[in-house]
Amino acid sequence: MPVFKNEGNGTWYVMARYVNWKGERKQKCKRGFATKREAQEWERKFQLQNSADLDMDFEAFTDLYANDVKNRLKENTWLTKEHIIRTKILPYFGKMKISGIGTKEIIAWQNELLAYRDEKRNPYSQTYLKTVHNQLSAIFNHAVRYYDLRSNPAAKAGNMGSEEHKEMLFWTKEEYKRFADEMMDKPVSFYAFEMLYWCGIREGELLALTAADFNFDKETVTINKSYQRLHGEDVITSPKTKKSNRTIKMPKFLCEEMQEYIGMLYGLKKKDRIFTVTKSYLHHEMDRGAKAAGVKRIRIHDLRHSHISLLIDMGFSAVAIADRVGHESIEITYRYAHLFPSKQAEMADRLDDLGKGDF
Repeated sequence: MPVFKNEGNGTWYVMARYVNWKGERKQKCKRGFATKREAQEWERKFQLQNSADLDMDFEAFTDLYANDVKNRLKENTWLTKEHIIRTKILPYFGKMKISGIGTKEIIAWQNELLAYRDEKRNPYSQTYLKTVHNQLSAIFNHAVRYYDLRSNPAAKAGNMGSEEHKEMLFWTKEEYKRFADEMMDKPVSFYAFEMLYWCGIREGELLALTAADFNFDKETVTINKSYQRLHGEDVITSPKTKKSNRTIKMPKFLCEEMQEYIGMLYGLKKKDRIFTVTKSYLHHEMDRGAKAAGVKRIRIHDLRHSHISLLIDMGFSAVAIADRVGHESIEITYRYAHLFPSKQAEMADRLDDLGKGDF
């Protein structure tokens, strides 16, 4: 094997030859191994990965998986996947050969996660268990689709956990107005919550807004980006989905309020973010305002639910609402079906009126 010792410092290095995806012969040098065995093991894994030989161990395949999918995902999405792989999957399957993992091994791994309890004796949530299993299954699906693994053992074993739908809370218009009155002592908080409630935008969309996104002549705000805080840095990404790219018509009073707010920001450039507070700040303000107003505490995201429920109450269709908030209309129909009972009654009454003429 092409493994050599560096006599100068006593470490080992590898000179590995391989053929790249273009069919070109290449050579790769990897230095700094403490022992000959470590160098040989690295060279073995490298050759298995390069030939996509499924005799490689699971950990080596996850490196291939990462190289294939990482650049196709948003950074925060990949970081979530990477954390699950590193902490919940590799400790169990890392040293097993990927071609040798079967349903028996998957079920044993599931049972370990199902039996877990934290220091307060709480298990993993059903949603988290399902998310972790789905990630393992995604890796095997990748091996089946692109590297000729015969079948997906995680799919055969079946899922664990289930998707839990958190209770959908929302404020009525009267509750929101009581809350907003308590926010008036801090302009940045007041105007931020006004945008969240009256436009139904997401928290990340709010924090990405710049002065250039507003057209006060047309009374619109354009949503075309989202804000994240990653690795201690501000990161602007594309919105959550393609449907999330949208232009929202604002009520006149909100246009006036936002013109007033932007006018307060001294030295602001058109491309500067207008809300430079943190998500943590907004959550603290939500706590403060809800307590002072005497209204139930809801999540920041529940302001979006509040906006949608208000539009439903005003009689707008699921299609029109979906277009405004960046959802698919079918999602509005299913997720908010319980808010449409009066519409169902109205449908029945109108059908009754139509049918009476037939008898």
